Amino acid sequence: MSVMPRLRALLATVALVCAGLVAFDVAAPPAAHADECYTWSGNLAEGSSGPEVAELQIRVAGWIGDGTNIAIDGEFGPQTARAVRGFQEAFGLGADGVAGPETYNKIYELQDADCSPAHFDFAEVSQNCGTGGYSGGAVSAAEVQENLKRVMWRAEALRQRIGNHPLTVTDGFRDYSCNDSVGGAGDSRHLYGDALDLVGYDFCSLVSGATTTGFGGILGPGFPGHDDHVHIDLRGSQYWSAPDCGL
Repeated sequence: MSVMPRLRALLATVALVCAGLVAFDVAAPPAAHADECYTWSGNLAEGSSGPEVAELQIRVAGWIGDGTNIAIDGEFGPQTARAVRGFQEAFGLGADGVAGPETYNKIYELQDADCSPAHFDFAEVSQNCGTGGYSGGAVSAAEVQENLKRVMWRAEALRQRIGNHPLTVTDGFRDYSCNDSVGGAGDSRHLYGDALDLVGYDFCSLVSGATTTGFGGILGPGFPGHDDHVHIDLRGSQYWSAPDCGL
């Protein structure tokens, strides 16, 4: 075909497209992974407040760098800024303490559609002596589920702190019946859904990592009944005891 016929054919096709008579099949981009769980709408820094800050706090609280159990209160203060910087440093991001697209994208990589972190899931933390579910504990089922989400995110940070070694949850939420059957304390944090028992790595290394991951409760080797696992929880006051690990 000579140049002029080809040009006339091209112009005719352009005209048809403009008239809406010819359509090209353009695949829609996949939905952002973040939209399956939670999406932040803008930068957050000291002085910010609201639900977006609370959701951020849940995901970065384990990166505070010491034993501070930061409140999930929706107020972006110095402790939250420290946790954000710790998270950013851990993943090689610009560590300015301001949560923006780079920080959110890393969180999106780490979270699943149900808002659990990459290496833990609701099924394993709510075994409840084989019956599953979130009811029958010391708080409502909704609060248990929320507490489990929060403790899983700190466990995710702990996993990263110890070199990203796999960890196994041997116990999580218990209702009162389950707690009684395993001989749990009457005020066990497992009844609230904010406690996990972990195995899968050197226990004293787990204990040491937990002391910099913002857990209120840490119990390990040397504490009665804890020679075969490490217990972590989100109680408000600090209660740490693992004598065989120097804690």
